[in-house]
Amino acid sequence: MLRAQVLLDRARFSPGVIDGRMGENVRQAIAAFQESQGLPVTGKLDEAVFSALVRTDAAPVLAAYTVTDEDVKGPFAPTPDDLEGQAALPALSYQSALEGLAEKFHMTEDLLTALNPGADFTAAGAVLTVASVADRPFAKGAVASVKVDKAERAVLAYDAAGKLIAFYPATIGSGDMPAPSGEWAVKGVAAKPTYTYDPSRLTYKAKGGAKGKVVVKPGPNNPVGSVYIALTKDTYGIHGAPEPQEIGKTFSHGCVRLTNWDAEALAAGVKPGVKVAFVEGSAAAAAQSGAANKT
Repeated sequence: MLRAQVLLDRARFSPGVIDGRMGENVRQAIAAFQESQGLPVTGKLDEAVFSALVRTDAAPVLAAYTVTDEDVKGPFAPTPDDLEGQAALPALSYQSALEGLAEKFHMTEDLLTALNPGADFTAAGAVLTVASVADRPFAKGAVASVKVDKAERAVLAYDAAGKLIAFYPATIGSGDMPAPSGEWAVKGVAAKPTYTYDPSRLTYKAKGGAKGKVVVKPGPNNPVGSVYIALTKDTYGIHGAPEPQEIGKTFSHGCVRLTNWDAEALAAGVKPGVKVAFVEGSAAAAAQSGAANKT
């Protein structure tokens, strides 16, 4: 399962955070990959899927990594639960070197520690075993259109020929702040964004009871993560998130949340004007559901 998750990640069919376990995000990533390869869409990790994944990239899925001074220098600080506490910080940085290293390699902290028993994650020069993920952002303009599947909690990217070229599990709007419907477009991309909570423009209450407008400074643990893709629908966007392990498993306040690394990969490939359609279900999801009902 660990091998499959790393290969899916490299192929841009993201399993979300790599944890070595089968789950809904992984099943959906497999189904999307099957669709892209012309394979029967089942969401199951079978021999045909593994063979296709290995054909895309046969390199080892684990690698040795030497911890750098940059990895451990910080500053590290706990993230307050409330927005007013977050707004008081100079940056929303990682809470520990372990958190930063896990995110660098798209892994859970639990998996990173399990692969490196007894390791000192605060020591520059320490050699770790990590997931060998690839930093392969799209070329600007490679993504011609985007679908946000509200039913399946997923974001799918297509090229100019309509081919599915990427899949990302997503956290999408809740009952009190549902995601929009219909077709919108990318308005712009902001790297290292601030997050502004302005109750005069929003219909939900901030966690922790912020009563007035607050601005949270940039950082990977900012509420909108490391990058923000603004849409032509006011106050809505596709963005990163501070807790990658929760992507696809919780709800958000209307926006579309991805892991920071998935949001960064998508942001590299879009440009203003790219269409973003909010839909209730994809063909791959329907096929997967039908196959599951027959078993």
